[in-house]
Amino acid sequence: MKTMNENNTQNYTHTIEVRATTDKVYQALTREIPLWWTEMFEGSSLHIGDQFTIRFGAKIHKTMQVKELISGSKIVWDVIDSLIALPELKNQTEWIGTTVVWEIKQTSRNTQIKVTHIGLNPDIECYNICSNGWVQFLDSLKLLLESGKGAPYKE
Repeated sequence: MKTMNENNTQNYTHTIEVRATTDKVYQALTREIPLWWTEMFEGSSLHIGDQFTIRFGAKIHKTMQVKELISGSKIVWDVIDSLIALPELKNQTEWIGTTVVWEIKQTSRNTQIKVTHIGLNPDIECYNICSNGWVQFLDSLKLLLESGKGAPYKE
């Protein structure tokens, strides 16, 4: 029997290509989260063991712990706390225990960014809302990297 973590085919994954160096991408994912994801950012995401919380207004927050950092190529965050207090969701803490994996790879002309959210799969209640959120904020990350200005959530 496979556990959720072993069955990667069902986990949310999205890949984008950006005109930016792998170092610039790594910096955006470790030092510039408020510039592309949400301005409501507390904590640190620079070192293994660091924790940070992102908020989307008063009703949605996620706290991550940095699990792995490989400069210019990989970042892993474990979600240790989360609340998505939307009336349409019965299970508002589904992100707790999930893992976000960022893989950064140089292509011939650009840099490829692949995010895999282990535990975010079509069987969980927030899948549509959360996968649409990922698309929105990956677009913002691309904007930041290519134009210098992202479109993060603002309170």
